[in-house]
Amino acid sequence: MNTFMPRMLLLACISLSLILSGCGPKEIEPYQAATEETKPEMATTYPLSYDTLQEEQGSIDEENMASLAEDLPLPEEDDNTPIIEALDAGSGVGEQQLGFGKPDNESTTYKKEHGRSSVQLRPVYFDFDKSNIRNNQIIFIEHNGEYLKSNVASKVLIEGNCDEQGTNEYNLALGERRAMNARKYLIKLGVDSSRIRTISYGEERPLFTGSEESDYAYNRRADFVLE
Repeated sequence: MNTFMPRMLLLACISLSLILSGCGPKEIEPYQAATEETKPEMATTYPLSYDTLQEEQGSIDEENMASLAEDLPLPEEDDNTPIIEALDAGSGVGEQQLGFGKPDNESTTYKKEHGRSSVQLRPVYFDFDKSNIRNNQIIFIEHNGEYLKSNVASKVLIEGNCDEQGTNEYNLALGERRAMNARKYLIKLGVDSSRIRTISYGEERPLFTGSEESDYAYNRRADFVLE
């Protein structure tokens, strides 16, 4: 019994020491500052400010715009899109064909070339106070005659015009003589007389309203209008 008691006391002391060592303070690791590699990723919180969005998304520069444009659908080409020209009297635009095939009959160039004649025909110009067909105008009246002979169903109205010099009565008579002489020439070329009518406007319908000699010259005219 004397041996048993010392052993029990020894075991009790060993057990108590083990228990006390397990409950003691743990060793704490020394503090280390966080580096870029060890920083945790933070979740983005919205809404962001405009500056923050620029920093995250980057600025939209020309290069970015070019890449965006590559992704955009191109507009479909239309070969039938009418051509629109700027109209400027005296600039020669009247010789251009505008949208839908219609000529610009308001330009100065067109008026000088066609007067008020139908687009297929040409006007004939006269000297001051004259009604005879000038030699340099024969080519145009012959052109009109050839067209009428090739289009036998067409009829034409010849309109005699004058400049504003002289009285209204005189210019009406002069315009009638100009129209009648043009009619006679067409008949001589082989156009049936029943297809030709004449009228005189005298100075009442000036195509050019200026008072320069060039304006007067272009108003001394016979127009050929298809009916």
